[in-house]
Amino acid sequence: MMEQTKPRLSTNSHAGITITLTLAMLLAALGTSIANIALPMLAIAFSAPFAQVQAVVVAYLAALTVSVVIAGRLGDRYGLKSMLVSGLILFTVGSLLCALSPNLWLLIGARLIQGVGAAFLMTLAMALTRQMAKDARMGRAMGLLGTVSALGTALGPALGGLLIPVTGWRGIFWVQIPLALLALILAVKMLPGDGEKGKTPSASMWSVMNRSLLPNLVINILVAAVMMTTLVVGPFYLSLGLGLEASHVGFIMAVGPVVSILSGVPSGRIVDALGSGRVLVIGLILLVAGAFLLAFLPNLTGIVGYILSIVVLTPGYQLFQSANNTAALADVSKDRRGTVSGILNLSRNIGLIAGASLMGGIFALAVGTGEFTTASASAIGAGMRLTFLSAGGMMLVAIAIAVAFGHRNSAPTSI
Repeated sequence: MMEQTKPRLSTNSHAGITITLTLAMLLAALGTSIANIALPMLAIAFSAPFAQVQAVVVAYLAALTVSVVIAGRLGDRYGLKSMLVSGLILFTVGSLLCALSPNLWLLIGARLIQGVGAAFLMTLAMALTRQMAKDARMGRAMGLLGTVSALGTALGPALGGLLIPVTGWRGIFWVQIPLALLALILAVKMLPGDGEKGKTPSASMWSVMNRSLLPNLVINILVAAVMMTTLVVGPFYLSLGLGLEASHVGFIMAVGPVVSILSGVPSGRIVDALGSGRVLVIGLILLVAGAFLLAFLPNLTGIVGYILSIVVLTPGYQLFQSANNTAALADVSKDRRGTVSGILNLSRNIGLIAGASLMGGIFALAVGTGEFTTASASAIGAGMRLTFLSAGGMMLVAIAIAVAFGHRNSAPTSI
């Protein structure tokens, strides 16, 4: 089925569209991470145990995970722009309700609304980016989204840390409202119309185009699980295994997001130059190397070994993300891009959950106790070793899948 030729856009229009879509992705990522730093204050403000206030974070992630495929299907059915605008309205309303919540349970409910809105932002920003980008620059576009996502995730704790002493916990939600309103205005004014709407997507979600996506989705789950493992296990190893102060742990944990921000757009350019198939495998090789380095190097050389391992691992992740998203969306028909984008985000979120639970369980098993504060430094080191040996094994499986289904990945497109 031949698609309509993409409309010609002026330089200013193209810049406006890019700003709109990157701001939408930034908001979704910011909402994921900005509330974490406020949990201690929320526990005090609502006189609630940590297990209850943690639901403020979990509610957002759960709503986002459940809604991404629905958001994509609605985008395909009613128009990507229309549904992105709806998502921005929902995100804005959710943010306002969060800021005004008089008790913890209403705050958790408001975070559910905000998370559903974020699912629309994340999924439809990706689908619209694919729709607006030229084939020869698609890798660059996906790399930019990866950079913005990493920036939002890294910016959340830093921005929250600045706001909370001045504004209290409500400030982390008030600050999202003007950003969401700006994105809403830009979306209405800058994004081209949806054109013909009301068409049902041309095939069911699990048709033969989607079954060919399965390798990309499985690999996406495995990679996301490994990246979440660094966020879950890393702080315990740095604080309990190496005995670092909390401020030093935060500084070292910021290395990964900084490398992600710096490597996102270059990764996309490499995809455009070499093709998604080659770059996907290169990214996975770096992920294998980084995981095995994390298994051994920090225990041998301490902080330097940990940082070096992360510097190898993180560019591999950005190369993989740019290549995998490009490959998965390259040949998808226009009326199904929202759905496929939603499925990609769903697989990523499943991987994040698996990384936090399954890989966290492996770490606890190797340490020998779930009470990490009572474990010795050597036991924490043993946990680190087994966890990332397992992660390296998962990445070897991912490489095997990528090589076996290499036909799914595109060649470079001449500019």
